[in-house]
Amino acid sequence: MVKHPEVLAIIPARGGSKGIPRKNIRSFAGAPLIAWSIAAAQQSNTVTRVIVSTDDEEIAAVARQYGAETPFLRPAEFAQDQTTDLPVFEHALDWLAAHEQYQPNVVVQLRPTSPVRPVGLVDDAVQLLLSRAGADSVRGVVPAGQNPHKMWKIDPVTGVMHPLLAVPGIDEPYNAPRQVLPPVYWQTGHVDAIRPRVITEDHSMSGKVILPVLVDPRYTVDIDNPADWQRAEWVVFHGGLEMVRPAAVRRPLPEKTALLVLDFDGVLTDNRVWTDLDGREFVASSKSDSMGLSLLQNAGVQAVVLSSETNGVVAARCQKIKVPYLQGILDKPAVLKSMLAERGLDPAQVVYLGNDVNDTPCFPLVGCAVVTADAEPEAKLAADLILEHAGGQGAIRELCRLILARLGQ
Repeated sequence: MVKHPEVLAIIPARGGSKGIPRKNIRSFAGAPLIAWSIAAAQQSNTVTRVIVSTDDEEIAAVARQYGAETPFLRPAEFAQDQTTDLPVFEHALDWLAAHEQYQPNVVVQLRPTSPVRPVGLVDDAVQLLLSRAGADSVRGVVPAGQNPHKMWKIDPVTGVMHPLLAVPGIDEPYNAPRQVLPPVYWQTGHVDAIRPRVITEDHSMSGKVILPVLVDPRYTVDIDNPADWQRAEWVVFHGGLEMVRPAAVRRPLPEKTALLVLDFDGVLTDNRVWTDLDGREFVASSKSDSMGLSLLQNAGVQAVVLSSETNGVVAARCQKIKVPYLQGILDKPAVLKSMLAERGLDPAQVVYLGNDVNDTPCFPLVGCAVVTADAEPEAKLAADLILEHAGGQGAIRELCRLILARLGQ
């Protein structure tokens, strides 16, 4: 065994994801999705270097922000919809060998789409591989939810079924109790530890001798679509699991704020609604907040309200305090991007104040994301700054005071 092995973690993250566009840098449970895999490598005791292989400059910038290296941009031909892992890893190892004369002893693959990992899993995989000289790789697996010995093939000509697999010593495994059938396992995307020669010489991502590292099934979430995403975030927030989490990267308020973007419910209001017998709604807000916005606008800082709800209360309140507003917005990030482009504003000089989960997709699009003191836990995790005041009870005035102080006023 090598005394001080060089263990390289490679995180593949292309920019052209289709099921969830831009998923690798979309905020997942308070941090960009890719940050969770970077954290798994950084918090490992065995990994000595972490790189992200991507074809996308924006993904590369986020990866660097969270501490990974991006020594190259992956060529487009290795970032197509049908591109497999092998050419991606061959390119990375070839590039590092040619440009840096760098050759690791172990390569670890961490897929961003499996962000929920137990503490110590990466080290378990690496140490198992290093302890078994004849092993080519280690792969994370969980007990399979369905036993393939009870699965069937259907003959397309005759329509007759045939068992998928045979079991030596059991004539009809499909009729046997599951307890007597061989246990089977499903591979996950949590971790692969591979000897580099398997990739560069055998042109394989696993080789022939593959060892298992067992993963608790409760951590098994592979994100392919929005439903997977929601389920994975539920596991993070409510699953009660000990897991690797990325360190928060808190951005300060910009020295000069050009625009303050506000949610309405729970920000301009205290999130309560009164409804009379005719269906008319009434909300509570703070006059102190109104004064703060007036002082901010007098200092040359624009403000705008983005509300997902279409309601006369939104219009009435915003008109009263003379703040432009857009309501009935279902896709806040798209509207925010378009608005900043139309106004020619630098996103780094934009501050967003929200309070709930539907605000968090906007947070990476601005220079500083702020939430109220009573914001939802998911929003607090994703925010750069948490105010001391609640929504509708002075939160806006507090933020205006902070912005004006940065402006020297």
